[in-house]
Amino acid sequence: MASNKEIEIKFRVTDAQALARRLRAARFRLVTPPTHEMNTLYDLPGQPLRKRGDLLRLRKYGDNWVLTHKSKGAVGRHKTRVELETRVADGKKMDAILHALLFRPAFRYEKYRAEWSDGRGHVVIDDTPIGDFGEIEGPARWIDQTAKKLGIRPEDYLTDTYAGLFFTWKRQTRSPANEMTFRAIRSRGTGRRSAKALNHKAR
Repeated sequence: MASNKEIEIKFRVTDAQALARRLRAARFRLVTPPTHEMNTLYDLPGQPLRKRGDLLRLRKYGDNWVLTHKSKGAVGRHKTRVELETRVADGKKMDAILHALLFRPAFRYEKYRAEWSDGRGHVVIDDTPIGDFGEIEGPARWIDQTAKKLGIRPEDYLTDTYAGLFFTWKRQTRSPANEMTFRAIRSRGTGRRSAKALNHKAR
């Protein structure tokens, strides 16, 4: 198990291929190609974790499972949170343990994530049901330097969680979907095309 301080920003992506070209030009290398990721957030009855700004997440990324706790973050130009995470051998058993302790799934979100690195930090490109997003994670000064290289302005920085971004999108689109999964959003009649159009309009 490792403990570390997570410093990051998100940003909307209108052209993922162009962003990949800029990453290569900035001497980033592709660490992981686009890989399916499913995330489940857990909480206790009454949602005490959400109310105090904590997050408990079980993630399946490819064939790997990770359990993560994030404390309430400090938000300025960047978002900073203390993060604890550990790999889990059997995600289904971990889910059963959480249920036995009265935790229940509170929200699910899905994406295809590609990871890039220059050895100092990471940039990811996420293909999500509500559009494409990027994240830059690393030392604060490095984040700003990397964002500038990639053509991302400080006013483009996003510090919200994916849950927060989803519920903003849900209000704007009036979608009845209750989770950020491809199946839920397709089945509710709101597709990726309208999601991408909304992201472009928001810029």
